[in-house]
Amino acid sequence: MKLTKKSHSCVRLEKDGRTLVLDPGMFSEEDAATGADAILVTHEHPDHFSEERLRAAMEANPAAEIWTLASVAEQLAAAFPGRVHTVGHGDTFTAAGFDVQVHGELHAVIHPDIPRITNVGYLIDGGRLFHPGDALTVPDHPVETLMLPVMAPWSKISEVIDYVREVKPQRAYDIHDALLTDLARPIYDRQIGALGGSEHLRLTPGDSAEV
Repeated sequence: MKLTKKSHSCVRLEKDGRTLVLDPGMFSEEDAATGADAILVTHEHPDHFSEERLRAAMEANPAAEIWTLASVAEQLAAAFPGRVHTVGHGDTFTAAGFDVQVHGELHAVIHPDIPRITNVGYLIDGGRLFHPGDALTVPDHPVETLMLPVMAPWSKISEVIDYVREVKPQRAYDIHDALLTDLARPIYDRQIGALGGSEHLRLTPGDSAEV
């Protein structure tokens, strides 16, 4: 499986000539979802969900489909009948040849005064990769590659480190990093790498790795 990092929380997965894109939001490139055979969206926040990017990808490929939670699906389903699928915790499906399990139900707490919205994570191909969206969900399955929300308004680095420790992946790649400055990256790299207990890696947007 080829993993390509896009900006912020968006990643592209390629296998057997087909492409799966996760969370092409407004912080990701305008063409982040272009060429996708399937798209997964974890929640409705605009840094993960861009209606414009999704509509462009769906119009460019009439066979493309989207799997997401209800709050996102209801914004797109009418325009693309039969191609937008609503999923929730515990669901399983196949998208562009990838086996997907849905884990998680709620976005991480931003502040007690802010109501929590729904958020789902996606476990790909039996644990080869897990993308949690904006939550520190621990799937009930071993994870080889964890897409790690490294920096967010709803987290602190001790929580990120403890999340890696709890999931125990073979490796963790940073996502949710658009607000993390280059000045701070070495601090996160050093502390997560030293304390997380798993290989901690980072890809520059546009770079790829085999996972």
